[in-house]
Amino acid sequence: MSIKPFWAYYGGKYRMALRYPYPIYDTIVEPFAGAAGYALRYAERQIILVEKNPKVAATWRYLLRVSADEVRALPLLKPGQTIDDLSVCEEARYLIGWNLNKGTVAPRRSPSAWMRTGKALSQFWSEARRERVANQVDKIRHWQLIEGDYTDAPDIEATWFIDPPYIDAGKHYPTQPNDFMKLANWCKTRRGQVMVCENVGATWLPFSPFLNIKANESKRGGKISREALWVK
Repeated sequence: MSIKPFWAYYGGKYRMALRYPYPIYDTIVEPFAGAAGYALRYAERQIILVEKNPKVAATWRYLLRVSADEVRALPLLKPGQTIDDLSVCEEARYLIGWNLNKGTVAPRRSPSAWMRTGKALSQFWSEARRERVANQVDKIRHWQLIEGDYTDAPDIEATWFIDPPYIDAGKHYPTQPNDFMKLANWCKTRRGQVMVCENVGATWLPFSPFLNIKANESKRGGKISREALWVK
């Protein structure tokens, strides 16, 4: 069961997730969850998200508990408004803020210039996006969130989709790993099906070239990302 992203996160893998190895276990663990692009493609599985970024984790906690009717009651921004003007909880502000732009590493306070053009409005916080979120929250009730470092993930046999901030390209993230050799050793000791994402050229694991993809669109356009993969 594939469901749509709740927001577009920088470096997200939703569009290319089906090209990665098919999960052979009923449980999928994403130790660097972000917007959970791989897990969303197999949403009926037992999903464990681990996320260190407090704003990302708070957004997932909100989505895991909020009702569809509560989502439908969330306000849309009026011209000139920011998320600070909305009488909603902080987690709801994060959800709305992620959807005021595409492919960011932090929720925005106000609509991006791209959103303000009115083009492809359904890709941003709008009636259509709000309804999509509302229609999907009941489908992830069984998911589990762990707020913490990747090492806080349970030591279980599972399908591991490990997509950390890349050693070079991931410098925009506020929670990049500070010791990639430690991360490499940790990845090698996971039990089950293990896949680790990086860019071509990274050497902290013996990565192989995997795909050349167009990255998430930004105001500067989409760039080509040369993806690499290590599997165990």
